[in-house]
Amino acid sequence: MGEPQTGASAESVPFPAAPSLDANVASNDAEIGVPEPGSGRRGRLPLGRLLVRLGSLALFVAFWQFASEHRLHLGLVTFQNIPAPSEVVPALWDLLQSPKVGNHVGSSLYRVFAGFVSATVTGVVLGLLIGRSRWAADLLQPPLEMLRPIPGVAWIPLAILMFPSSELSMIYITFVGALFPVLLNTIHGVGAIDPRLISAAKSLGAGRLRLLLEVILPGAAPSIVTGLSIGMGTCWFCLVTAEMIAGQYGIGYYTWESYNLQSYADIVVGMLFIGVFGMASSVLVRKLGNLLTPWYRIEARREHE
Repeated sequence: MGEPQTGASAESVPFPAAPSLDANVASNDAEIGVPEPGSGRRGRLPLGRLLVRLGSLALFVAFWQFASEHRLHLGLVTFQNIPAPSEVVPALWDLLQSPKVGNHVGSSLYRVFAGFVSATVTGVVLGLLIGRSRWAADLLQPPLEMLRPIPGVAWIPLAILMFPSSELSMIYITFVGALFPVLLNTIHGVGAIDPRLISAAKSLGAGRLRLLLEVILPGAAPSIVTGLSIGMGTCWFCLVTAEMIAGQYGIGYYTWESYNLQSYADIVVGMLFIGVFGMASSVLVRKLGNLLTPWYRIEARREHE
């Protein structure tokens, strides 16, 4: 009786050749999403896209100049009193040479980042509590949901009464503006974590603190970063509104004062400052968030490959 056939003999099965160092490096690079040289997947935009973006901006400025010079009427919109770019540029230069520009910019940046940092800490802590605890959700979420639709403008009179100084009231309004985007995105990020990851961590002996630091926070971090980016934008929106009413220095105060003085070019200058600083601060938050969540960027690259 012959022996049972168990497959090919050891002599007939060739051993795979050991991969070279270059192959290992290439495999690791592909695994972590490192782009090939010249692929253009990281860093700069392709030249064609950059030219399109610059061209669209140039067309916008050219239309603005043409409409303001010719006092165009476009249905409900009129450019009769809108200053042209040729008027805005000298006004911008005058502000940059003014000794007050540092006070205006510094005051606004301080209020924005003070409110934003406070909202970040509060929103993340409350979001983790609500996302992980039913008792916290039942106790905290109803009043927070009732307060969430109230716009920042409506808080201004009450904030002035609540705080002993106008500075604290303006910081509080920026805090309210950033709090709810951070809070809601944190709750969403915690709720979206795969329960199997939490069960696996518990089965391996992870306590509450390790579970929070090594599973919950990393899993919710991408959603938290999104909330921080949105919250930074709403900070600037609420700050400008507060400075128009209660400020003595700040970009919003400068814009409102220019309107009262009928200096229309300075109004546009203030708006440009708000747009530039708001965009720059949001980009800064996103860049820092990307540095803190490298695993999320790697996963996104894999999905697009």
